Amino acid sequence: MKRGLKGAAAIVGVAEWRPTRDPTALSLFSIEQWAQLAREALNDAGLAAEQVNGLVTSKLAEVSIFAPATISEYLGLPVNFAEYVDLGGASAGAMVWRAAAAIELGLCDVVVCALPASPGPPSLRPVPQDTTHYGSFAGAYGSPQAEFDIPHGNVFQNVSYAMIAQRYAAMHGYDPRAMAKIAVDQRISACANPAAFFHGKPITIDDVLASPMIADPLHMLEIVMSMYGGAAVVVASADVARTCRHRPVWIRGFGEHLAFKTPTYAEDMLRTPMAVAASSALQMAQVAHADIDMVSIYDCYTITVVTSLEDAGFCGRGQGMAFVRDHDLSFRGEFPCNPHGGQLSFGQAGIAGGMSHVCDATRQIQARAGANQVKDCHRAFVTGNGGVMGEQVALVLQGD
Repeated sequence: MKRGLKGAAAIVGVAEWRPTRDPTALSLFSIEQWAQLAREALNDAGLAAEQVNGLVTSKLAEVSIFAPATISEYLGLPVNFAEYVDLGGASAGAMVWRAAAAIELGLCDVVVCALPASPGPPSLRPVPQDTTHYGSFAGAYGSPQAEFDIPHGNVFQNVSYAMIAQRYAAMHGYDPRAMAKIAVDQRISACANPAAFFHGKPITIDDVLASPMIADPLHMLEIVMSMYGGAAVVVASADVARTCRHRPVWIRGFGEHLAFKTPTYAEDMLRTPMAVAASSALQMAQVAHADIDMVSIYDCYTITVVTSLEDAGFCGRGQGMAFVRDHDLSFRGEFPCNPHGGQLSFGQAGIAGGMSHVCDATRQIQARAGANQVKDCHRAFVTGNGGVMGEQVALVLQGD
């Protein structure tokens, strides 16, 4: 008996705003951003707002609790299914599979999953409370990170990911040029994608290695640049999906595994929850690695791509850098990885960064990616990563 999803729910519409560094580019409250993203995604699908009977969200700047009810109220849309997801960069993938599960359970037919990620009107932005002590998202007094990490120097994501990279180097060796190649290959894809922030700005391996060292061994061009934006998808039942404008992108499998927030508490920081999540997603979809036409790997840092490829089983443990050296990861290569440019070159609009991977995989399968279209793309493997490699989600998406 097949366990998990039956593949009877599909992504039918997407909306994504081009990442920007300008915090004043969109002076809308986050609830207004949510509504606008929902409208754009529904228009893309060819569906009416009245057909929506489910929603999945993350935090809203205007409310501390009751975010789903606030959205339902604001949109004037009563729903049968509402979910709040708080998994950082893994939230997008987590939203999608939850929406698919609710649809397959018969709770709803059309679910909007939206992640606004732009600041609100400048004059009305609340003064933040000091809960991000030393750059931590869990730095308030009483949290494990405040007690055991921050006093000992494990602050900011850069330090934690550099620690993972240093551990990788100690265990398997380290090739800086292979790591830089990840950023270069993704920039090649971004240069074919007009929506990418770094469109038209090619780089070389030498450029990456010449960029400032931020946290040894990670250079500036190996680390995402913080931006603003937003993204949303519409997930629908099979009956509804068949009526939509574009090829349905079926959610065939998923996996989700959480083990820690910071690598301080990881049993083995080089064996991430992705190993469990990816295995679950591939088994549920009943596909092998060789059946995947493209991968969209959450890429906040280059080291994230290497460890994720290994844990997902696309290459052996300790073989990630050799795999990168031996394959063209650009959209035109034999192993397309993040053909939209990835967050390293498309841009990371906060929590919406993870949704960029879902949106691009959807467009690729629908053959709507434009100049950076992957040839004969029918099946995609998509990941999400929250915290510091501690919250992992994997999806297998497939066309008809």
